[in-house]
Amino acid sequence: MLSLLCICLLLFSYFSGNCTSLDSLAVNQSIQDGGNETLVSAGGITEVGFFSPAKTTRRYLGIWFRNVTPLTVVWVANRNTPLENNSGVLKLNQKGILVLLNDKNSTIWSSKISSKAGNNPIAHPLDSGNFVVKIGQQPNKGTVLWQSFDYPGDTHIPGMKIGWNIETGLERSISSWKSDEDPAKGEYVVKVDLRGYPQVFVFKGSLIKFRVGPWNGQSLAGLPVKIPYCSQKFVLNEKEVYYGYDLLDSLEFISIFKLTPSGTAQRSFWRAQTNTRQVLTIEDQDQCENYAFCGENSICSYDGNRPTCECLRGYFPKSPDQWNMSISPNGCVPRNKSNCQNSYTDGFFKYAHMKMPDTSSSWFNTTMNLDECRKSCLKNCSCTAYANLDIRGGGSGCLLWFNNTVDMRYFPKFGQDIYIRVPASELDNGGPGIKKKIVVITAGVTVFGLIITCFCILIVKNPVAGRLYSHIGRFQWRQEYFILRREDMDLPTFELSAIAKATDNFSSRNKLGEGGFGPVYKGTLIDGQEVAVKRHSEMSDQGLEEFKNEVVLIAKLQHRNLVKLLGCCIHGEEKLLIYECMANKSLDCFIFDETRSKLLSWNQRFHIIVGIARGLLYLHQDSRLRIIHRDLKTSNILLDAHMNPKISDFGMARTFGWDQSQAKTRKVVGTYGYMPPEYAVHGYYSVKSDVFGFGVIVLEIVSGNKNRGFSDPEHSLNLLGHAWRLWTEDRPLELIDINLSERCIPFEVLRCIHVGLLCVQQKPQDRPDMSSVIPMLNGEKLLPLPKAPGFYTGNCTPELVSSSKTCNPLSQNEISLTIFEAR
Repeated sequence: MLSLLCICLLLFSYFSGNCTSLDSLAVNQSIQDGGNETLVSAGGITEVGFFSPAKTTRRYLGIWFRNVTPLTVVWVANRNTPLENNSGVLKLNQKGILVLLNDKNSTIWSSKISSKAGNNPIAHPLDSGNFVVKIGQQPNKGTVLWQSFDYPGDTHIPGMKIGWNIETGLERSISSWKSDEDPAKGEYVVKVDLRGYPQVFVFKGSLIKFRVGPWNGQSLAGLPVKIPYCSQKFVLNEKEVYYGYDLLDSLEFISIFKLTPSGTAQRSFWRAQTNTRQVLTIEDQDQCENYAFCGENSICSYDGNRPTCECLRGYFPKSPDQWNMSISPNGCVPRNKSNCQNSYTDGFFKYAHMKMPDTSSSWFNTTMNLDECRKSCLKNCSCTAYANLDIRGGGSGCLLWFNNTVDMRYFPKFGQDIYIRVPASELDNGGPGIKKKIVVITAGVTVFGLIITCFCILIVKNPVAGRLYSHIGRFQWRQEYFILRREDMDLPTFELSAIAKATDNFSSRNKLGEGGFGPVYKGTLIDGQEVAVKRHSEMSDQGLEEFKNEVVLIAKLQHRNLVKLLGCCIHGEEKLLIYECMANKSLDCFIFDETRSKLLSWNQRFHIIVGIARGLLYLHQDSRLRIIHRDLKTSNILLDAHMNPKISDFGMARTFGWDQSQAKTRKVVGTYGYMPPEYAVHGYYSVKSDVFGFGVIVLEIVSGNKNRGFSDPEHSLNLLGHAWRLWTEDRPLELIDINLSERCIPFEVLRCIHVGLLCVQQKPQDRPDMSSVIPMLNGEKLLPLPKAPGFYTGNCTPELVSSSKTCNPLSQNEISLTIFEAR
């Protein structure tokens, strides 16, 4: 009997030593993966420890619900930095920071440092699934220093907030795993957007996949079905904006939501007393769930078989042919667009059972009633729709939409009423008041027409008045020509309010830089797309002509090495150009920056050189229009996230006829250091003008120096003269940027220097075409010997470089901007 007791004690000792569970972690305590040690919540519901996802051996620190099949992990600490073996150790230091160490005692993950750090912190897993570090021994009392609920993974748990802490700037969002075997952050994210009236989106990367919608008092507009056993809530105040839910009976049921690696939502639930989990996958029910499936100003409906798109009252398809083929991403446009002169005659058409449109560009008020909301919308000629903010108890509050409405759908049994603004002519029953106003307006227009007719007769009879009118008309035509013609262009137009929202009202913190046209701002459109917005400055010497020029030319160009113009905006004196946003800004930010230039390898520099060449070849030869850029420089070469170069800023560009070789301008525009001599001095420009600018850029990329501003200390040469001197002295590789000297391919660099010198030769006829430059760069064509560059400021003229004759030094060639006026 005694021996049996000893055996039992030994077995107990063995198993307890190999699987130890604590309910808390104090300072300098630890749990080790190798010892199968875990932390268990006070109620035995959740557990903190180490695990491996299915089919992998990588180890992670996570939280899961105990006694549930299969394993239900709801949070992972080191999701992006896995442990390669089971040697991980979790510790809590005196500052209240959780630290995860690997077998080399290196920190691979730690919790955030809290400003509230105090004495004797302790870590507890809670039954809710939250892992907290706090002051005090009791799990649900005391000051919280850190909690896992503030840093969600792929699972939304009751009591967890999705949204923002306005005071601290902390954003809580749900992000999917990369795969079922990899907890690293995937491409799908659920987050709260604070623009306009806050709403919940599901993003795939930077694109909106699904709009869950704003809060309507009962639920999120895109999820009208009640969640069993749960109470939803949405908090919006000066301190917090968040969505969450609580369990009605946390002792009876456990329920969680998970965002899968494929972007679908899964609801898992089980009774607390059982260990079998039931999973309900909430798939996209139909195509109407895809964000903006029907485009702007339209409604998507699903009849059980297929989706259908319908334009709002007073609107018609922007692309009728595509609309008739059920391809409708372009949406609808107003048939008779209201303006601020006739907007007071407008009415509203009611749509019932609707999912509210995107509220990113909306305005809201919690105290207005529906009639006050209608009047408020009618007073603002940009307001296009209104609805109650809260649908409970007959409705309350006011929500206004401006300009276009996006992502509306019909819910047969759910949804709410929305009132769409339409001109009086679009209403079935305008009513006597409306009809009376129409009669008055018609009479007024008739009288005004008679006055204009009389004025025209006076002009015909009076030559002086006619000339005066002609001058006035010519001035107005010059100012308004492009505005009147913008509908004829194959380019989207944006509303000023939308761009102001995207750039946070042109906030200085969103400013990317400033050029000749004006400042450039970074913005984010309602669909999540990042854009660069170029805003015309009143101080700029560029104006409507350059604006029109850029829009007309670049809108018709499509090439991977040209920046993409997404649209424009003209509103009063405002002239805006909206481009795709380039993650790495412009080339000059790299090659002329002492720190960033070290990050630019030779392979990347050569890739950029070839990309610029291809873009120029497209402009000069392969595009529908033959275009001379005229202002090619490093600051006009933008770099995307993959360091692909894109030529930008076509405000100075000019088109050429295919049989035209050269043109002359009265006004020389461009940038010192990149203009060829024939253009700067005489105003002649051709495709060879761009070739010269390209050659300068090539030499700047190779050397890391600016042409204008560089000065050879021994010979007072600019960069072109310095490169030419090194070439003639058989020392061209000394031009290489010091950051590249040990990491380049010498023969490739030498070829680029050779091509650069060929492109900057004094005479345009000596410079190669871009169709020859590309095979030269690729080593597919023999390179002729270059002649001296334009504005060469060496000690000898080009013809005497190899001569024994001596020459007088030439003076520094300071180029000034010249205006040529006809005699």
